[in-house]
Amino acid sequence: MIAVLTGDIIQSKRTAPNQWLPILKQELQRCGDGPETWEIFRGDSFQCMLQPKDALFMAILIKAGIKQISVLDIRIGIGIGDVSYKGERITESNGSAFVNSGTSFDTLKKSTLDVKTPWPDFDKTLKVMLCLATHIMDSWSPSEALVVSWRLKNPKHSQKALAQELRKSQSTISEALKRAGYDEIQLMLDYYRERIGELCQSSSPITGKSIILDDLFCKLTVPFYN
Repeated sequence: MIAVLTGDIIQSKRTAPNQWLPILKQELQRCGDGPETWEIFRGDSFQCMLQPKDALFMAILIKAGIKQISVLDIRIGIGIGDVSYKGERITESNGSAFVNSGTSFDTLKKSTLDVKTPWPDFDKTLKVMLCLATHIMDSWSPSEALVVSWRLKNPKHSQKALAQELRKSQSTISEALKRAGYDEIQLMLDYYRERIGELCQSSSPITGKSIILDDLFCKLTVPFYN
């Protein structure tokens, strides 16, 4: 199984690309070397491929980066499945992971984040969680998004250490994380990682026309957590 994220920047024309493009590229590089594992196309759209357990974390991390610019937001559709064809560029690859990601992205209307997997019951549960989570995340201020981004990237750091790195008071960090719903989002991430791990492990090995993914997984093992 593999995960594919398809997304685009909301209101990208309201600010210069040099403000948000470096942020987006920095986060996408966590997926490995582009363009086989990630690519930006049509100016403000992107696709990336990574291991299923890291997909939701990656989507929220990208959102936290983009939300640091006040006029912007992001839509992301996550798809989980197989890869039946691997092209030299991710936009040339195909398989159920890509189909599910595109379907998930195309259904985004009121929500900014959605997931489609081979397991409908899991999708149904996660959609409820994401509906509540995006209600909070869509309202992040730039300062809250900054603190969340740092916290996601440095989960072992204390709030005091984060305060020193961001040159803010510890109380400011604590209040920002509370307003941003960080603890609740972390609970959702923990549930997602545990459940998706169980589901992927219990699924039958990919056979038939699907490609062998050993070499691909080697390129998708960039550490996501410090």
